[in-house]
Amino acid sequence: MSASAESAPVLSIKAGITYPGFTLDVDQELVLSRSVGLFGASGSGKSTLLRVIAGFEKEARGRVGYDGECWQDSDRNDFLPAWRRPVGFVFQDTRLFGHRDVAGNLRFAASRGTPGGAPVELGDVVAAFDLQALLSRRVEALSGGERQRVAIARTLLSRPRILLLDEPLAALDTGRKSDILPYLESLPDRFGIPVIYVSHAIEEVARLCDRVIVLSQGRIAGTGNTTDVLNHLGIHAQQSPLGQVAVIDAKVVEQLAEFQLTRLDHFGQFFVVPTLTHLSVGSQVRLSIRASDVAIATEAPRGLSVRNILRGTLAGIELHPNSAFALVSIDIGNTMLKAELTRHAVEELQLRAGMPVFALVKTASFDHRR
Repeated sequence: MSASAESAPVLSIKAGITYPGFTLDVDQELVLSRSVGLFGASGSGKSTLLRVIAGFEKEARGRVGYDGECWQDSDRNDFLPAWRRPVGFVFQDTRLFGHRDVAGNLRFAASRGTPGGAPVELGDVVAAFDLQALLSRRVEALSGGERQRVAIARTLLSRPRILLLDEPLAALDTGRKSDILPYLESLPDRFGIPVIYVSHAIEEVARLCDRVIVLSQGRIAGTGNTTDVLNHLGIHAQQSPLGQVAVIDAKVVEQLAEFQLTRLDHFGQFFVVPTLTHLSVGSQVRLSIRASDVAIATEAPRGLSVRNILRGTLAGIELHPNSAFALVSIDIGNTMLKAELTRHAVEELQLRAGMPVFALVKTASFDHRR
């Protein structure tokens, strides 16, 4: 299991680097108890920060330290090269050895594992990533999702003390992403290795990360608990105003195997999503719900195919100038849902802050998480 917050290592970063038109300047201490997300728009500095941590940016100024060890200190001209840092780095492109089969790639990594690193064994990794049937396959014969599974497994076998994932799903289509997400989700607990995960996709960060650091133009714009940060720190301004996502925490209360659905509880309100096969009853789950997937009713709906109807209070309405749309916020208790409506619907329903409403979310809208 992953370490508790009290015993977890601390990654200390007070460093930066300057390129033409861009400067990264970060001062942060990360308690690596499980998984941390680096989130932000493209060009915000996420991958650059990850490269600084890994030791790929020798020109970086400042200091990087891990668990009492100094990895670099430009004032003292100290720099621990990447190959000596106990870090596992997974790139967007898998960088597997084309002249070796899957087994050869894995054995090579296992033979060069970090001394004193995580006690990761080949058999455990093969089982965890369902690789047994792929071991004799050549790399070029693998699908994109299979390659990424092998790449992550190979990195684990190097026995790192931190796993750095640089948008590992960016090159995959929705179906392939859905296949690999459960593997990523189980990493910190199954192998006891903390993860730093880079992405500009809210859904991935919401599902995989316990804490989030938001980067904007090379600087930290927010940090904290994932649900709080993604819902309340205004980071959606970096995206299209009509592409907003609400993040809610829920608990698995029942597996409806006959219908391939999982029933969830969000502070006394219940709804269903496509089966979360990797979670048992009592498990906590974090869901992302797009504003475009939420509708509103002013009266309790009847005779609808929509299964997820949540009671709430209309908290605010934001009309988008020069647009037919409005963004409505609904307080459903401990979470603020967003709904994308037309301005005509807002006027016709006479929506106003403070009125009771019902938020309708199609079960199918959760398919992007599977």
